[in-house]
Amino acid sequence: MRIREATTADLPVLAGLFDQYRQFYRLPGDVQKSRAYLEDRLAAGDAVVLVAEEEGGRLIGFTQLYPTWCSLLAGPVYVLYDLYVSSAARRRGIGRALLEAAAERGRRDGKLRMTLSTAKTNRTAQSLYESLGWQLDEEYYVYNLSIS
Repeated sequence: MRIREATTADLPVLAGLFDQYRQFYRLPGDVQKSRAYLEDRLAAGDAVVLVAEEEGGRLIGFTQLYPTWCSLLAGPVYVLYDLYVSSAARRRGIGRALLEAAAERGRRDGKLRMTLSTAKTNRTAQSLYESLGWQLDEEYYVYNLSIS
């Protein structure tokens, strides 16, 4: 298994994984919407998508990083917004490898911090994050406002 940056050639399979990820968070399946979203991100270069590829070339997971700024740190950060491993490939260290590769990419790109959020019920992922040194923010609440 290797971790590498996604290319447009990955879109047919990556879109399926992204759609499974969205369904995990209880959104309706829509592979075309998933593909269009990823295609736009790759074309615009406004996200870094890392994929986990099995020997033989089959994609089994991905993570997506969004570059942004932190005014409190007065510098660049990554938001790790998406992390997904196909159900058949879980419990093999793929998620850990993707997170480690994301952190290395962040260091290489000069980011000061990485931030992520996850569902409160996603205990498996929380355990993984904490085992890698991610710290739960107990000081701030996160609010969202739907404007569409």
